[in-house]
Amino acid sequence: MVDLNKPEYYINRELSWLKFNSRVLAQSTLRNLPLLERLKFLAIYATNLDEFYMIRVAGLKQLFSARVIDTGPDRLTPLQQLREIRAYLNKEKNELISSYKEITSSLQKEGLFITEYDKLDKKLQQIADEYFFEHLFPIVIPIAVDSTHPFPHLNNLSFALAVKLTDKDNQTQTKFGMVRISRMLPRFIQVDDSHYIPIESLVQKHIENLFPGFIASSVSAFRVTRNADIVIEEEEADDFMEILEQGLKLRKKGAFVRLEIQSTADKDIIEFLNAHLKIFPRDIYEYDIPLNLGTLWQIVTNQHFAHLTLEPNKPKILPPFDENRSIFDTIESGEALLVHPYESFETVTRLIQSAAKDPKTLSIRMTLYRVEKNSPIVAALIDAANNGVQVTVMVELKARFDEENNLVWAKSLEQAGAHVVYGISGFKVHAKITQIIRKVDNKLKFYIHLATGNYNGATAKIYSDVSFFTSREEIVTDSTTFFHILTGFAKKQRLKYLSMSPTQIKPKLLSMINNEIQYKQKGHIILKANSLVDQDIIKALYKASMAGVKCDLIIRGICCLKPNIKGVSENINVISIVGKYLEHARIYYFKNSSPNVYISSADLMPRNLERRLELMSPIENERLSRTLKEILDLQLADNELSWILQNDTNYIKKIRKKDEKPINCHKILENYINKLYKSLYKDRTKKGVNLVRKFSKDN
Repeated sequence: MVDLNKPEYYINRELSWLKFNSRVLAQSTLRNLPLLERLKFLAIYATNLDEFYMIRVAGLKQLFSARVIDTGPDRLTPLQQLREIRAYLNKEKNELISSYKEITSSLQKEGLFITEYDKLDKKLQQIADEYFFEHLFPIVIPIAVDSTHPFPHLNNLSFALAVKLTDKDNQTQTKFGMVRISRMLPRFIQVDDSHYIPIESLVQKHIENLFPGFIASSVSAFRVTRNADIVIEEEEADDFMEILEQGLKLRKKGAFVRLEIQSTADKDIIEFLNAHLKIFPRDIYEYDIPLNLGTLWQIVTNQHFAHLTLEPNKPKILPPFDENRSIFDTIESGEALLVHPYESFETVTRLIQSAAKDPKTLSIRMTLYRVEKNSPIVAALIDAANNGVQVTVMVELKARFDEENNLVWAKSLEQAGAHVVYGISGFKVHAKITQIIRKVDNKLKFYIHLATGNYNGATAKIYSDVSFFTSREEIVTDSTTFFHILTGFAKKQRLKYLSMSPTQIKPKLLSMINNEIQYKQKGHIILKANSLVDQDIIKALYKASMAGVKCDLIIRGICCLKPNIKGVSENINVISIVGKYLEHARIYYFKNSSPNVYISSADLMPRNLERRLELMSPIENERLSRTLKEILDLQLADNELSWILQNDTNYIKKIRKKDEKPINCHKILENYINKLYKSLYKDRTKKGVNLVRKFSKDN
């Protein structure tokens, strides 16, 4: 009997995430990608790492302080994890620096320069100097730090210059200070169409203008990271919005967990900073490239060098939504599926806007988790409420790093007369669902939208997700029950057709995995998700593999399952796809279930399956389920964007064999949708298309 609790059967969650971010970093090294695309991946890598330190490393530090020992099935203690994380990142730091230098050197050959002030010619230096005195000098803040000037408060991700100063009249006297650089200022100063300099390079040149009478003997840019997790005791909060606003303020005051600093910083400056910050020495990272690479987006979007990026995809509106008729008639005539970002999110927006304007609309109910700042969907909901439509919106105020944006929208919706719900005590609401009710010929008609991604038109252009439109009676009934659960009191309420976490999705998935075990070698499971962490799901997959079931897992990020363990997981294949688009859809396939394809808002993690309200929907329509299965098959066949998880927990890039055609799932789906748009395949609504066979030969 195999003991599936052995820690060696599991990969540590945090180390698995680091390897995902390494795959992002690896994209920046690909010579076949345009240079600004490579620069973009550096920005993504850096932003990801910021969040990892703010949340995950900060959390491990708290666990260590609380003397917690076991934290997961891999049995690594918080201290062991912290040590491995630091060692991993210190080693990878060299790869980051090397990639940045190689890209910026190559950009210079294309006429685009990211350089220091001192490397500009005299004319450009003069332009930069004028910019400093006109735009920076009035805004940057010189700060003295001594017995009468306390060390200033530094918000999370604050960026500043630390300065060691010598009095011109008494050069034996040394003082320390800093220059605060507002995040409202550009990270890189654009001197002309093709030259950028880091803002600290320009400020450093003028330090003595900011501290007159002193000589700057040493100057170094630095950046701090704080614990940014918000813990809200909901049972003690009479006003949830008020307690969240307080939490957001506290986020700015969380414990320091990381210091990034220029490698040129002298020992005195580091000691000066850490005397106040008190950061563990292994959490101090020195770089000889600019800090805060997440801001490289500023340069990536330079339109003068658009030829150094990939050609942008233009999402298409295809049949049946391109027809000149009511979107409600379209949904009533049959279920429909959109695959984003290849198909336009405008269809989803149009559904909400049409409902807001339609005099037949009685009610709009929807969940909002992450929406863009100028959301046309929220604007439509406000219009609908002003027009007398009954608008009910579940705004998840605990959507990490979107809390402030969601607070603003929640207040605007309430002011318009919408009924705004802030979640269920103890749970985040992560489900993505809209229900519209119209009264037509004295009858109520229902229109449902379910999705794997957020109601966010901006991310829908770069995230790979699925939208599902239906008027199916069973889903209508369950959607009504779901919104009643959100707005009222409900104990042990269950859905009948859809599955809802925390009580139904996990048991349903386990049941379908166990069902495949009955078919042994004829069983087949494909799970596409962002993360696989849940130990019960992993154990069930191990058992399926041991029974001979073929298990293909398409897991973009964290995967705690270890494939190819002899006698345990030899039938499990794990790939991660990293490319032009962020793979975000959750699609689950079970060969011998009926129906056998499901879409969900839920990842395969305990937080999603046990501590959130999520939804999983079966796709019974044969045409739509076939489309989703073909997407899964296409991604499994991909030999350009795929990374294969090895038994030693490392990932290797999938190598295309000499006689194989290139299969890039993002490019193939773009081509497929573009050809449909040009009406070469008008009958997509009647028959499936073998994406791999039809288009791999063209790419």
